[in-house]
Amino acid sequence: MKTVLLTLLSAATIVAAGATPSKAGDRYADRPPVMVSPDLSAPWVLQLGRAPGIVRQNRQVAQQPRLRTAQPALQRPDRVQTAAVQAPARRMVMRPQINPIYLPQEVAYKGSQKPGTIVIDTTQNFLYLVEKDGRARRYGVGTGKPGFEWAGTHKISQKKEWPEWRPPTEMIAREAAKGRYLPTYLAGGIENPLGARALYLGSTLYRIHGTNQPWTIGGAVSSGCIRMRNEDVVDLYERVNVGTTVEVI
Repeated sequence: MKTVLLTLLSAATIVAAGATPSKAGDRYADRPPVMVSPDLSAPWVLQLGRAPGIVRQNRQVAQQPRLRTAQPALQRPDRVQTAAVQAPARRMVMRPQINPIYLPQEVAYKGSQKPGTIVIDTTQNFLYLVEKDGRARRYGVGTGKPGFEWAGTHKISQKKEWPEWRPPTEMIAREAAKGRYLPTYLAGGIENPLGARALYLGSTLYRIHGTNQPWTIGGAVSSGCIRMRNEDVVDLYERVNVGTTVEVI
């Protein structure tokens, strides 16, 4: 019996001696890459998806993740935990893209108006801010739809940031006949159809203003007001003052 035990102990000693430290760690010699789950960015992607006027592709459509069983929440550096489960599909609302011709640009201008004048061409749907040396800054605009066209010269009488909207009674009645009911008052904000800025024309009800429907720029779409993209009306707003002449042709 002693002989057998000594034999077994000797064999174990030989095996242990052959297992050097380097061989014991061989399975970690080629470490696998660290993979970061795309789910970690989910909260920020979803927040961006709710931004007004921005249409984003559904994450599931873009990445096609595999269905997985629920796992413990992952701990993020900022302590925001995100469960590794598939998010429900989100409905996409596609809007037409604006024609690049209606984006702001510097152009040659041959009109007789003095620098600083605003000229609005309602046939081509362009607004020109006349500059020196035969140049102008041109913006795309939305203008009055059929039956709401007009022409004339006024001065900017007032400027407002994020203006409130009080639809005239005629507009309220007209839209109600179509089954669309307008509020009598709407505070300024991203849901307001007057957009980020408004330049009031004389004592009229007409304004040069922003919009929450930028895809309509370049068309005859308004009830007589001159509609601009929010970023464009903000730019124009900073370039002109109360008293600026506006010619609508």
